[in-house]
Amino acid sequence: MSRATDRLRPGRMGIAALIVSGGILISRVLGVLREVIFAGMLGADGITDQYVAAFRIPDYANYLLAGGFLTITFIPIFSKYLADDDEAEGWRGFSSIVRWLAIAITALIIGAWFATPWIIDTIYPDFTADQISNTVRLTRIVLPAQFAFVVGAMFASVQYAKGVFTIPTLAPIIYNVCIIAGGIIFAWVTGTADPEGFVWGAVAGAFIGNLAVQWWGARRVGMRLDFSGGWWHTAVGQYVLLAIPLMIGQTVVALDESFMSVFGDLVGDGAQTHLLYARRTMFVPIGIIAQGAAVAAYPFLARLWAEGNIRAMYRTVDKAMRWVLVLSIASAGLLAALALPVVRALFERFAFDVFDSSATAAALFFYAFSIPIWGALQILSRAFYARRSMWTPVIVGTVATVVAVPLYFYLTDAFGIRGVALASVLSLGFYTTVLALLWYRGAEGRARLRKVLAVAGRAIPPTVLGAGAAYLIAWAVTTNIPGQTTIVNVVAVLLGTAAFAGIAFSLGSFLYDILTAAARRRPPKDPDETDVMEIIG
Repeated sequence: MSRATDRLRPGRMGIAALIVSGGILISRVLGVLREVIFAGMLGADGITDQYVAAFRIPDYANYLLAGGFLTITFIPIFSKYLADDDEAEGWRGFSSIVRWLAIAITALIIGAWFATPWIIDTIYPDFTADQISNTVRLTRIVLPAQFAFVVGAMFASVQYAKGVFTIPTLAPIIYNVCIIAGGIIFAWVTGTADPEGFVWGAVAGAFIGNLAVQWWGARRVGMRLDFSGGWWHTAVGQYVLLAIPLMIGQTVVALDESFMSVFGDLVGDGAQTHLLYARRTMFVPIGIIAQGAAVAAYPFLARLWAEGNIRAMYRTVDKAMRWVLVLSIASAGLLAALALPVVRALFERFAFDVFDSSATAAALFFYAFSIPIWGALQILSRAFYARRSMWTPVIVGTVATVVAVPLYFYLTDAFGIRGVALASVLSLGFYTTVLALLWYRGAEGRARLRKVLAVAGRAIPPTVLGAGAAYLIAWAVTTNIPGQTTIVNVVAVLLGTAAFAGIAFSLGSFLYDILTAAARRRPPKDPDETDVMEIIG
């Protein structure tokens, strides 16, 4: 057994998930701190909307090369070489792919540089001439960072395929630290807070954390740039076939943040920023719970598929789904109950006022209900990708996008900022439901799905009661305790969370005792059918 294969033993998946989740936790905390500093220095208005808008073109250029999916696309290819004990050929294929991607993203950056004024004017018709000019300037500053994201993602992918997770988790941490430093240093040097400082920080963070550090990490796991395989190595063709669906499919997941920005602009000045803060806050538990599990599980799933161990792959997906859904449902209830005090504790100071907090919390309340949806989607999409079924999530996601567009228009017009968040929840819910039905096809698949949903359903009653208690406690604290807003709301969040935990875990333990008592009266299960509640117990 090779050292790489040894790192990907099923028993190590939990360790990998903890490493990834820990890195994501630090990154998300820094991300929230970044938004806190941004909100305090700049507030939420037409100027901050330009900062949000400046990332739309660079993000889309990245998306056109499947930049957000590079690790997903390459890991199954490289895993097959490792499973076949042909690592040298894998490095030749890797080198050919990296060369093509570097050329392609450079060309896209140059093209986007010249097209930026026309694109910004087209997708943001409500922007004034000054807003368009500033957004174009900020966009052109951040465009080169996409080179670091694309090439650096390939360096990260080989580390994941080799079962190494620590160094890739440093990329978003360094990225967020640099953004924060850029905004603060720019304001200190110029004497004026401006989104431009944060943008320059993003560029520096991309080249340091996403490119330089990942190159070093890839070298540590044995990366060799070997161009002897030529321009048209077999791996290039495999990569193109796997990446094309991800590049051309306009899935509702890939466009969710763009929809937030475009339809938020229709609501009015500041709405994009309010939605951005709400969405970023919502992604903290998603990142820790779902993304950590999905990123850690993916190399294991890809290796199991490459080795032909299909039943073990299905068991791994089911176990990940149960864990993620249970924890995501609890997180959704808690965040929905504490949306306003959480936002006020994080953001309400200096230029970010009571109105901004109310608008952001209104969006966050609805966004919270998408946490279990995003959680399931992270696992299901990677399950399809691990078995190289790239077209299935893309086709379903593209259909969901077609459904989402009129839904966004209607709900935005009817409910404003709440409608934008609700449209996101409903469109992603449609996508995830269809994807789940396709993954769990057939009688055996439906039986497995019922077991997954049965475990997830047990989390709902304690979550509802715990969320109700958390809301009442937080309301009582913020209504009756005078004092500085941040301190009062932090106390409300802490006491509300404690009430939620006490009630949810007590009731959950009670339900667990009832359910396991019933299980003890039934005949023994097949080992494959052990559920997550018994594992926890």
